[in-house]
This record gives sequence, structure tokens and C-alpha cells, in this order.
Amino acid sequence: MSNNNPYPTPITPSKTRIGWIGTGVMGAAMASRILSAGYTLTIYARTPSKTQSLQSLGAQLVNSPSQVAKTSDIIFTMLGHPPDVRQIVLENPDSILSSINPGTVIIDHTSSHPDLAKQIFNAARAKNCWAVDAPVSGGDIGARDGKLAIFAGGDESVVRWLYPLFSLLGKPSYMGAAGSGQSCKIANQITVGGSLLGLSEGLVFAESAGLDKLQWLEAVKGGAAGSLVMELFGERMIGRDFGPGGFAEYMVKDLGMGLDVVEQGGDEVAVLPGAALSKQLFSSMVANGDGKLGTQGLITVIERMNGRN
Repeated sequence: MSNNNPYPTPITPSKTRIGWIGTGVMGAAMASRILSAGYTLTIYARTPSKTQSLQSLGAQLVNSPSQVAKTSDIIFTMLGHPPDVRQIVLENPDSILSSINPGTVIIDHTSSHPDLAKQIFNAARAKNCWAVDAPVSGGDIGARDGKLAIFAGGDESVVRWLYPLFSLLGKPSYMGAAGSGQSCKIANQITVGGSLLGLSEGLVFAESAGLDKLQWLEAVKGGAAGSLVMELFGERMIGRDFGPGGFAEYMVKDLGMGLDVVEQGGDEVAVLPGAALSKQLFSSMVANGDGKLGTQGLITVIERMNGRN
């Protein structure tokens, strides 16, 4: 960690050029907030049709990650899986690092592997640049409203210099050295997975007991059972709204990375039976063809197990 900020000049819409790669449900909502704050945005997406709303707000579409790198001071990525990050940032002939300018900062919002975050940080430093791993939590609603929790790992002075941008998206927290943001997100997903399972089983039990599910939700959400997971997803589960804020298949990925860290860590990391069970249940969603549903669709697995779906 450095105590000397390599970027003494503040970030401003008039002087700071922003690049953005990844325009899915979360990425598009987050990028639109950067645009709305007055920043110039250069974007790349593997599916250009997903960028139409951002282009209508003034974003400029280019044909490769390297073109984004050539014209940006700060580059955000919000992709699906660690192999996507590796290809876009590191290994593609047209990758970000193939054409990056010295001093550029890469911010990866993808939920990815801590080891990959460390590799990207070291590769960026070799190019006289910086990288920050900054996965987020809060789903599509948090992305739209600028209320995401942002878990940032990397050089502390660089992360804190980025706070004006992060604050447009939500609440940033500095977690430690490179990879720490990703480790924080994995721990977050372990917690969210358990909460979604509890909420799913609570709703199924309430219905089997003859309770009105909405009435039950209102009764318990102010007590010890209440959580942001319940606030975000309770009524959506009851209303069968399984539109994705985060895909169920991504939860399988995130929990799998946590279990992978456990396997690599030997005795240094605790056994995680709940995470293993959650991964198995979300994997059942994927096996049922529901991997593109939102994570709140976990209730369908519990319903199937009870012969209700």
C-alpha cells in the first residue's frame, strides 16, 4: 500500500476521460450514472446492440477494448465471469493492457477471483498503471439508484482518489490490498446465498401453514428476520418476478470461487457447509434451465423440492 497519491489532480468531468466495458443489466445502469454526471464515456461491448441506450445519452461506441484503452484515463469493466475479465484485460491481442497509456487506472467491478485481481494489479503496475478490484452488491435496483455497496482492493491512495466516481454508483469501502475487494464480495455472496435460502424456505413454509405471504412478509421484516435481501426480493418472490438483477448462474460462479479459495487455503480457511449447500441449490436452478433468472428465483428450487412447481 502506498501512502503517496500518484494522482494529485482531482477527477472532474471536464478533464477525466472514462472508458466502460460491459453493458449488461448492471453495467448499463452504472455507466448511465457516470454519463449523467457529465463525464465523457467511451464504451465497448461484445453485443453492440446492448449499448443503444448509452449511445443515446452521448456515449461513444468503439470496436475493441484496446480502443477504449487508447482514449481513457480510467477504465471500468463489468463483465460476467473471470475468463471474460482475463481476455478483455490481459490476454486478447486487443486487450486493455495491449494499448493502455501510462498512468491509466483499471477498475474491475466484475465479481471475479482474488488471484486474477492480483495478476491484473501486477500486470498494470508493469505498465506504470494501476488496477483496482471493486465488485459491487445491491443488484439492478442498487445500480439504477446509485446505492451499490462497492468493495475496493488495491493501492489505498488510488482507491480513495477514485471516491468521487465510486460515490456516483454507491458507497465505497476500501478493503485492503489487491484481491481484497473480490474476497469481500465472495463473503458477501456467501451471506446473500444463505439469506435467499432462508427467505425462500420461510415463504414456502408460511404458505404451507396457510398464512398470507405478503402479510407474513410485512410482519417479520421489521424483526430479526428482516434484511436488505428481504426488502429487495421478498415481494418479487411472491409476485413471481424473477427478472435478473444478478443471474442465478453468477451466484454459482461466486460461491464456487469461495469454495475454490477454501480448497486452496488448506487449514487457513474455515469449512463452509452453508456455501456448499447454497451452491448446490443454485446449481439446481441452472440445471432446470433457470440460470438466467434472478437469484430470487431460488424459491423455485425449494418449491420443486416440495412438489409445488
